[in-house]
Amino acid sequence: MNFMGNTKELLLAYPSMKHVTLSHSVNVMLPPQFYTLKKEVLPLRYAYQARKIAPSIFEGLLEEGTAYDYMVWKEDDKWVFLAYDIAKITAFLQSKGFVLEHVGKIFFAQQSVEKFDKPLLLGDKEALVSMDDIVAVVPRTALAEDAKSTLELDHSFTPRRGVVLRGNYGSMISKKHAWSAAAILMLFAGMFFVEGWRYGGDTQEGEAKMQELIAAYPSLQSKYTRDSIVSKYKTIDTVERKKRDLVKMVSGMIFKGVTLTALQMDEKMLKAHFSCKDAQTAERVKALAKKNQFNLLPIS
Repeated sequence: MNFMGNTKELLLAYPSMKHVTLSHSVNVMLPPQFYTLKKEVLPLRYAYQARKIAPSIFEGLLEEGTAYDYMVWKEDDKWVFLAYDIAKITAFLQSKGFVLEHVGKIFFAQQSVEKFDKPLLLGDKEALVSMDDIVAVVPRTALAEDAKSTLELDHSFTPRRGVVLRGNYGSMISKKHAWSAAAILMLFAGMFFVEGWRYGGDTQEGEAKMQELIAAYPSLQSKYTRDSIVSKYKTIDTVERKKRDLVKMVSGMIFKGVTLTALQMDEKMLKAHFSCKDAQTAERVKALAKKNQFNLLPIS
């Protein structure tokens, strides 16, 4: 069973394309006109850290008053930051005849940059090409006269991650993650039921249900096993919550005139370096650092 949706037809949607009429579900890939891209070398370990600082990375580059979403991933030693306006994308797709219920996932050309070893035509006047590992739109007249071999979009261009329209499935969570979450919740539901049954008395219906759950998950017969599972996930959750809280504090210290230039975090330490446009801005950052109980280190 395929939960990634990569067997669906992949269509390239671009401004000069003709109106479409579809009665089946498809995936859509968008060219650079629908996103803004930046690459940065940053000392980050996790994608969620990169997502937190994405708005500051694009400061001054995006249209003010517009709500942007962000996608991040790692390419070699650089983090790739991609900003997009889902409202603009939705309006464009509808204007070209796409029924949103028939749009499975939305992908961006930069996600498949390694596939663009040849030009991919956008109508009669433009083409997509890879230039220094960045997918760009160029006039067809800029292509070499002997560049007759061009690409055709197929399933091999489909990236692993995509954007699901909120109005489509009612969630931004992928099917894969939804099934994983459901499995974990079912396991915990079984644990809580067994434990509750032990303290709440035994009815015939409860006895039958408990036996079904124990038959499905034999390890739940042991209270030690149940306690170990709960203790393990509680410890992990505590550590991850602490990390998220620290990153949230750091992101709250980023505002106009402040740029996060370095971020280092491990199990024992978080170190952040900020660049401020003037002394007044620096003093405000220092005040926020003290409020968050961060230690201020002199610049060496």
